[in-house]
Formats: sequence, C-alpha cells, structure tokens
Amino acid sequence: MIPDYEDLVRRRQRGRAIVMALLLGGFVLLVFFITIAHLKGGHG
Repeated sequence: MIPDYEDLVRRRQRGRAIVMALLLGGFVLLVFFITIAHLKGGHG
C-alpha cells in the first residue's frame, strides 16, 4: 500500500474504534443507572 493511503486507513479505523468505545461506554452507563434506579425504587 502507499504510505499516505495506509495513514488514511489507520485514521479511519481509529475514528471508528473511538466511536465504538464511546457507544459501549454509554451503554454501560445506561445499564448502570437503570440498575441503580431499580434498586432505589425497591424493585430489586
């Protein structure tokens, strides 16, 4: 591959990885807060 093309591919992969990490982290936080809300509400 051409070095410039490799850099472009790596940048896109890194961008996708960051987006996926943020989405996963947001999902984990959502599940955590839902669990806390259920426990405080006496549903657990």
